[in-house]
Amino acid sequence: MAEPKKSIVGDQLNEVVQSCKQGWAVLRHQGPSALQFWFIALLVGIAAGLAACGFRIAIEWLQGVLYDAKDIRSLQELITDLDWYFILTIPIMGGLITGAILHHFTPDGRARSVAEVIHGAAMNNGRVEKRAGLASAVASMITLSTGGSTGREGPVVHLAGVISSWVSGLIKADGITGRDLLGCAVAAAVSASFNAPIAGALFALEVVLRHFAVHAFAPIVIASVAGTVISRSVFGDVPEFVLPDGSVLGFYRELPAYLILGLLSGLVAVIMMRTVFWADNVGTWFQNAVGLPRWLRPAVAGLFLGAIAIFFPHIIGVGYGTTFAALTGEFLFYEAVVFTIVKVIAVAITMAGRMGGGIFSPALMVGALTGLAFGMIATSIFPEVSGTLTIYALAGMGAVAAAVLGAPISTTLIVFELTGDWQLGLAVMVAVSLSSAVSSKLVDRSFFLTQLERRGIHLAAGPQAYLLSMFRVASVMRPPDHPRAAPEEECLAMVQDGIYLSPNATLEDAMPIFEDTNNIFLPVARLGPEGEAPVILGALFQVDALKQYSRALAATAAEEHS
Repeated sequence: MAEPKKSIVGDQLNEVVQSCKQGWAVLRHQGPSALQFWFIALLVGIAAGLAACGFRIAIEWLQGVLYDAKDIRSLQELITDLDWYFILTIPIMGGLITGAILHHFTPDGRARSVAEVIHGAAMNNGRVEKRAGLASAVASMITLSTGGSTGREGPVVHLAGVISSWVSGLIKADGITGRDLLGCAVAAAVSASFNAPIAGALFALEVVLRHFAVHAFAPIVIASVAGTVISRSVFGDVPEFVLPDGSVLGFYRELPAYLILGLLSGLVAVIMMRTVFWADNVGTWFQNAVGLPRWLRPAVAGLFLGAIAIFFPHIIGVGYGTTFAALTGEFLFYEAVVFTIVKVIAVAITMAGRMGGGIFSPALMVGALTGLAFGMIATSIFPEVSGTLTIYALAGMGAVAAAVLGAPISTTLIVFELTGDWQLGLAVMVAVSLSSAVSSKLVDRSFFLTQLERRGIHLAAGPQAYLLSMFRVASVMRPPDHPRAAPEEECLAMVQDGIYLSPNATLEDAMPIFEDTNNIFLPVARLGPEGEAPVILGALFQVDALKQYSRALAATAAEEHS
């Protein structure tokens, strides 16, 4: 007799039961660990938010003491009442202190910022330098308080990275967990700096982690919200820039103007970035030419900044007062143009002087001034179809900043959350998209990635470009006692012909040699004193190098799509 067929309802019921059992197993074995990690993300977010708020308070307090300013937004007006020698001296003294700190606590005399955090996320399992990071935060705080013309967001992001690195070391986090914690800390710091929880979370994903993996989203959002709550508890729930009412977009008829503004903003962003890099090259040449000690380099930059501030006090500090004035159309056309040029020069001098600080706030200011100047031209040519100058300044602010950061999504959201105005999104998005497209073709995607590229760290092209540099030859080679080791005689012959690798070389160094020589292996040797035979440490086989590269690519892809 034939077996009775199971009913469709029975099959579905059995599938439901099995799914429930599997779900319960996942909840038992993985649920608590996930909840524990989210709790850690919350604590990291609170700590990073407190650090960001403390950094801002410290700058405002010290700036108020030095310039006798109760409100830093009115700092520019107060500085004009000071004696010229006072304005000149403060940045020089700040440069001396900054130079001494960075000279003693960093190996290269450079202040750490966002670029180092991106590097840590990509190539150091989510860790950044702790000692150099803390020193950089102090140096940047002094720089911004004594006349430096940069922003506070870069140092805050790295300071958050220091916090997450400490936690990662404490819990012995692996690479994925370390990167997720770094993203949590960065999101909280950015959120606390801008009162922008959405943009903070996306900034961490878009700029630092450079992927939008689902597994990282929940803890990063938790940390971002925590940072925002801390910020609002300290500074209140108000936008950074409160715009005047009546900002109206001429809609479709006016959109071509924002396309042109986007192109112009992209070019301005590229000019700004290249000016900074050119000034850094000039500063290094000057330092080497005159034998200037590296600890004096920030003081020389402070001298130039003080001289400029005597005539243009708006370059001092973060510059949100000037940015707000541009957003409200308080400048004449020639003032907006001149202030833009002077600000770019001041930022270049500050960064070339290795004084510390970030690039984002200056980009906001330059963008707002650029948009205002462009808006004055556009509204004078087509007054009957034009909106207000505020919209142009807002769109320019977002467009230049997005091009500099290489982060169109998070920058657009930061602009909205900074102003509290979500109605003008079309104009901002159009300008941001065009500026990002232009700048990405002329630099290595962003200011930060170009910084790293100049140091020989190739992150802009993606994992396929930098993963090889993460593996040292000594960790992949086959030692002489390996069952399939390379013949020692052949290795010695190749070394004598100059074809060999140092044990400290990376796979990035080895692959071009494989390609040029067509060898299946390369000896790894340590050369002794003249007259002594080289010591063969092993051999790197091309197949082993390719396997290691393939595994690294697979692991990266798995993390980014998990």
